[in-house]
Amino acid sequence: MSKSRHPHNDSFKEASESNASKESKDSSEVAMDAGRRGFLQAGISASIAGPLLTPAVHASTTSGVQTGQNVQRYATLGRTGLKVSDVSFGSSRLRRGEEHLVAHALDKGVNYFDAAEMYTGGDSETVLGNALKGKRDQVVITSKIISRPTTSAATMMKALDESLVRLQTDYIDIYMNHAVNDVDVMKNPEWHAFTEAAKKAGKIRFTGMSGHAGYLIECVDYALDEDMVDVLLLAYNFGQDESFYDTITRRFDRIATQPDLPRVLERAKHQGVGVTVMKTLMGARLNDMRPYETGGATFAQAAFRWVLSNPNVDALVISMTDIDLIDEYLGASGSQQLAAGDLELLHRYARTSGLTYCRNACSDCDGSCPYAVPIADVMRTRMYATDYNDVQFARDEYALLDVNASACLSCSAKPCQNACTHGIDIAGLCAPTHRMLA
Repeated sequence: MSKSRHPHNDSFKEASESNASKESKDSSEVAMDAGRRGFLQAGISASIAGPLLTPAVHASTTSGVQTGQNVQRYATLGRTGLKVSDVSFGSSRLRRGEEHLVAHALDKGVNYFDAAEMYTGGDSETVLGNALKGKRDQVVITSKIISRPTTSAATMMKALDESLVRLQTDYIDIYMNHAVNDVDVMKNPEWHAFTEAAKKAGKIRFTGMSGHAGYLIECVDYALDEDMVDVLLLAYNFGQDESFYDTITRRFDRIATQPDLPRVLERAKHQGVGVTVMKTLMGARLNDMRPYETGGATFAQAAFRWVLSNPNVDALVISMTDIDLIDEYLGASGSQQLAAGDLELLHRYARTSGLTYCRNACSDCDGSCPYAVPIADVMRTRMYATDYNDVQFARDEYALLDVNASACLSCSAKPCQNACTHGIDIAGLCAPTHRMLA
């Protein structure tokens, strides 16, 4: 294991300069739901031809960014002082034998690698450990654990130690409480005891929290209130922010799934908390958009530029599963404003994918199922299978659910019939998801 426990931030600064030189819906809202669904259903089938209204983030007049370039910008993660590539490596789908993907990203200047103990059954961390061996002082590594309100500090420490072995290192830069959707998880005193002990032992440097579900805002606010985190990893994309929909729906009621998300991003930034984001592609149906990509710009790059144009976002994490995709994704590095044509691509995607994409941080359907089926989580696993085209990853994630969608096979579908204000056919999708992934 490496003994260079705490690399100086100067090394990250030098790398940066080197690459830079290269360059709860209330009752009053119920009456509006039908209007929202009606708009979405009409919009999905409508052509997007016609002028687009001025976006909240102004588009530049430049053409699309070329693919295959190196990282162009390194952002400082708040008070950690760590400088990380603005487009960074998500390892949730990294499997054995794919060390070459990590090596390619590293060669392109990617220095931030996001892992978790449960990704691909631990294989993801093993691959990262193999690929980054001997290069530990060149990179920033995040890993995570899914905990519960009753998880003990000893259990967390055991999970951390196992991650350290797989990663072949003696410290992790940022260790996160993962997929938090219950504020009691953050209130667990054992989490605090664990992180303090792990820091004292030199096993972790900073702490964080990740989340993408219905109670995200409540959890983030609590973590910020209590000054519990140094870095956040949150689901954030153009389809979750009302400012994006305002450009095409000014005559309609608000569609935003998390109107408070921009607020907590800004709050975190002001408190010196690093902000990284995930789920930036709103389902990642990349092939659907290929016929409409022109001038060297791609849908993925447009989506990345949209999140990176938010000054409260430091960096994005994206699953890097293919050499060509890595090169494409890095085409958006360094961008802090939209390029010409980006909004047209994003609007087209939103209109064609809106009735199957479950907004990760929306809680409208929460509690509608009498059998306690976690509808949003079921829909998320469906996305992995149908949008990401990774059925094995979807099955692995589906198996982690405490309650699956088996009840949907015999349910009348009436309880959840009108639970989604975005028009998603919950009953028509949850049962098939169970058949596919169980």
